[in-house]
Amino acid sequence: MKLYDLGPSGNCYKVRLFAALADIELERVAVDFANGAHKKPPLSELNPLGQLPILDDGGHIVRDSQAILVYLAGTYGGLAWWPEHARGQAEIVQWLSFAANEIQHSLCAARLVEKFGYPLDKAAALAKAPTVLGVLDAHLQANDWLAMGRPTIADCAVYPYVVLAPEGDVDLTPYSHVARWIERLEALPGYLPRP
Repeated sequence: MKLYDLGPSGNCYKVRLFAALADIELERVAVDFANGAHKKPPLSELNPLGQLPILDDGGHIVRDSQAILVYLAGTYGGLAWWPEHARGQAEIVQWLSFAANEIQHSLCAARLVEKFGYPLDKAAALAKAPTVLGVLDAHLQANDWLAMGRPTIADCAVYPYVVLAPEGDVDLTPYSHVARWIERLEALPGYLPRP
């Protein structure tokens, strides 16, 4: 199973983190992102959106970090990571959507501007960050984990861009429940340190 990967990418890190926690073996294939390899064949044939990560499981191609998490958890991770029942799946998917929307357009966007010079509106991203982190902190005040009372792929989806938020000038200090959740996640067996 191959993961077309970019080391500093939080979205790629989500997949690597989950694979490490669930003891799923992945062959990492480094992509020459700076020279646009992700937008040229053969990678553009695997993901016409020109984005990473891309998973190739014996010819079955999955793109998008959230989709890859669901695929890996459902195929190889066991019921602890991806339950069979719709209620648990919905609990998890709402956090996958939170990662793909609210976090992507706030914490992630600010980091992309600051660290990589992306032409995004950093001020708008920073303005959204307190709301996003406030929602997360409030949830974690009453819950140790994001879904189902245990670590799931929801935590793997949300954690990377939260923990990397200071690289975009987002201060995590006011969010004590987020800080304790980060500590819990980083104490899990198999935890893969952030890039």
